[in-house]
Amino acid sequence: QVQLVESGGGLVQAGGSLRLSCAASRSISSFNIMGWYRQAPGKQREGVAIFTMGGSTEYGDSVKGRFTISRDNAKNTVNLEMNNLSPEDTAVYYCYAHNYEFGDSWGQGTQVTVSS
Repeated sequence: QVQLVESGGGLVQAGGSLRLSCAASRSISSFNIMGWYRQAPGKQREGVAIFTMGGSTEYGDSVKGRFTISRDNAKNTVNLEMNNLSPEDTAVYYCYAHNYEFGDSWGQGTQVTVSS
């Protein structure tokens, strides 16, 4: 079983920044995919930023140039740096990971609210 714990959400004004972190209960090198999704009220969950253990990184179109995903293998964490936030970024942000042993794993989510 894999546990993912997010932190760093909160309330910020438009144009501000937030940094989310996701701590995994096992080595993140065991995951073939790891990253962040978000879900706004009344909308489907969407991919924000992911990276693969093959080294590729992918971002959602709406966050390209503003968000940066990074990882710390020593701390088993994945981080999401969010800059120039807008009210459209308001959502619950979920950490996600997949490996072949345990399949899909999700964190409990952390709320990000951007005020105009």
